[in-house]
Amino acid sequence: MIREVIFLGDEKLHQKSKFVENIPQEKELIEDMIDTMYANNGIGLAAVQVGILKRIFIVDIEEYTDGAMVFVNPEIVEKSLDTFTYKEGCLSIPSKLKEEERPCYEITRPRSIKIQFQDLRGKEQSLVAEDLFATCIQHEYDHLNGILFIDHIQNLESRKEMALLLKKNNFQYQWKN
Repeated sequence: MIREVIFLGDEKLHQKSKFVENIPQEKELIEDMIDTMYANNGIGLAAVQVGILKRIFIVDIEEYTDGAMVFVNPEIVEKSLDTFTYKEGCLSIPSKLKEEERPCYEITRPRSIKIQFQDLRGKEQSLVAEDLFATCIQHEYDHLNGILFIDHIQNLESRKEMALLLKKNNFQYQWKN
């Protein structure tokens, strides 16, 4: 079932998601998240983006995954000093901006990460990801901690552009950094 994606302005996007105790109970939510991600042409989606404050996200990047990959209770345990820059967007940031294209900005993050998580069976997993795969994981992981990709915009002109876009659409936004 496709769920409604919540948008910038919804306070849930700024809250920390809760640890998942019973993973099998989340099967329907995870299936719905997968349907929702694909219906919105996304490559990742966190549970909070469908209004559920649970530490779950999914990622599907053709060159790195074989279908949607599920991360439950993830923790990034290592980050490289080497960086990777990618033009990121977010399913939760068009909001009232529907007439316009989804805003995308260059974000620089660690090039590689090591993440520990539980799979659908609750089994502990560990994974090293690089480049776009690492970027997508970090983007979704941030959602679980109430951080949006726009908080990582470093380029002053891009930040001003995003601020003007938000103001034009009557959004007040408190930048995280």
